[in-house]
Amino acid sequence: MCGIVGYVGTKNCVPILVGGLRALEYRGYDSAGLAVHVTPSVSPRGTGASGSIEVVRAVGKLAHLESALLKAPLVGTTGVGHTRWATHGRPSEANAHPHVAGRVAVVHNGIIENHVALRRELENRGTRFSSDTDTEIVACLIDEALAGGASSLTLAVRVALARVRGAYAIAVLARGMPDEIVVAKADSPLVLGLGDGEVLCASDIPALLGHTRNVVFLHDGEVATLTANGVAITTLAGAEVERASKRIDWSPTQAEKGGHKHFMLKEIHEQPRAVEDTLRGRVDLGAGDVVGDELGITPELARHVRRVYFVACGTSAHAAMVGRYWVEQLARVQAVVEIGSEVRYRDPVFGEEDLVVAVSQSGETLDTLAAVKTAKARGAHVLAVANVIDSAIARISDAALYTHAGPEIGVASTKCFTTQLVAMLLLAVYLGRRRGTLEPDAARRILEELSRAPAQMREVLGRADSARQLAKKHLRASHMLFLGRGTNYPIALEGALKLKEISYVHAEGYAAGEMKHGPIALIDEDMPVVAICPRDSHFEKTFSNMQEVRAREGLCTDGDDDVRSLLGSPGPGGDILSIPPCAPEVLPLLTVIPLQLFAYYMADLKGTDVDQPRNLAKTVTVE
Repeated sequence: MCGIVGYVGTKNCVPILVGGLRALEYRGYDSAGLAVHVTPSVSPRGTGASGSIEVVRAVGKLAHLESALLKAPLVGTTGVGHTRWATHGRPSEANAHPHVAGRVAVVHNGIIENHVALRRELENRGTRFSSDTDTEIVACLIDEALAGGASSLTLAVRVALARVRGAYAIAVLARGMPDEIVVAKADSPLVLGLGDGEVLCASDIPALLGHTRNVVFLHDGEVATLTANGVAITTLAGAEVERASKRIDWSPTQAEKGGHKHFMLKEIHEQPRAVEDTLRGRVDLGAGDVVGDELGITPELARHVRRVYFVACGTSAHAAMVGRYWVEQLARVQAVVEIGSEVRYRDPVFGEEDLVVAVSQSGETLDTLAAVKTAKARGAHVLAVANVIDSAIARISDAALYTHAGPEIGVASTKCFTTQLVAMLLLAVYLGRRRGTLEPDAARRILEELSRAPAQMREVLGRADSARQLAKKHLRASHMLFLGRGTNYPIALEGALKLKEISYVHAEGYAAGEMKHGPIALIDEDMPVVAICPRDSHFEKTFSNMQEVRAREGLCTDGDDDVRSLLGSPGPGGDILSIPPCAPEVLPLLTVIPLQLFAYYMADLKGTDVDQPRNLAKTVTVE
């Protein structure tokens, strides 16, 4: 997830672009840059003819770009800007946007799935790349189209995008064409702002509100040409599109949060998109396999792995626990989960036949990093699962599987957790295929179900009001228990953790079968119990545990009359939070969402600081 902003009009675009990037900095902050059609007679950097393009880029947060612009100012009335969250190539000035090829400058948000094949093809034709990014490929294709005789920048963009497969929102400038920006989108957000003698584009509404509240939302498969006089929209095939503008009445703060009250709620609702981005380019349904070159696990290494050793802390440890179930089930190899803070002060037995999977949202978690160093010193192969490219754990590991959740502002993790679950399942399928324990048809079924999961997640999010009503009912509870079995035991732990983190209600997660071994003594009329009881292979046992405690809340599959009858709730409301039927392998992606929403609404109704709960930090880099 990155932030794009563009401006064409009569004003100096540089402060407008920088202000737009500041409003979008939550979308990425490892580098930033501008490309501007400079005005030679005014701009200190404008040494060329009218319509020449100057680019300024800087690594790190937006302040670094602002410092660079103070040293070498730009002036011009047309330009684009970008704030980056790296998905291809480590954070560096060379990998920062905009990317330039010949006459063309491009900013991009998204992931180009066929970038490897396109890069190889371009290199065979003599192209030399200056970055590791997939975006530079798009710039090269557009420049080639212009050189090949495309009659306009708009046509050149259409020709180039016909070659591209993946997700993108792009904004393009071309030297000698100082009065226009061409934009296009597919599966990445892009909104146009219509002002008085000026037009803007951006990845999100906050970047536009200081200039206009009249917006046009670009649809997938559309290209728009922006000039100071207005917008012309066409399809990729060239058909004209008419679309009326809409009036936005959000405040700037509301807009930054996508209209949601808190970043956490926004991030809960972003999970389907985050899962789609994490899957993109990594699933080959035809072969029934995972495209996993980035894992650094050769078939020989996969076959000879003696043990998979997950190391993680907090929410990441819960994702790792689910991963343990999947690795043992699909790859038939022993798997264990260790808390990072425990590993570093033990004398753990790591060996050359061990695969150590270090799971960390930030990639900087100190305890997990220390465990990785120990594993590396003893010859284990280490795979990092992280959300931040070139983070410390990723750098020290042998390979990295990056989740593509995008920046997560809320301290209590939501979308980073579900994308970690996706990474765990991809790893398990990859190992299973190479160890011969998972047949192509079985793998294909799992991957097809995983590909359908985002749509099912959206369906669950559409039922958010049920979680809110349940939170209102139990707002005065001071203790809660969460029960689950199998892969939903870690989800019970995660549900309890979320409630503790942001609502400050004491909550514990338990394996449902453990209730009779002690915790059942706590059950009374003042102890609500949340049972995760979907129709999976554990249903009968979990349902029996629910009968033991007479739980008053249940998370079940649609149409489950047994659970509704037990809870005295035959209708769609009551104490039931339901999910649509789904394959067992993707259940955790669905069952966690109602628990996240329940915790969120409990905190919101209590009036706590949801995004920055007391005593907690987003990245734990101290003991």
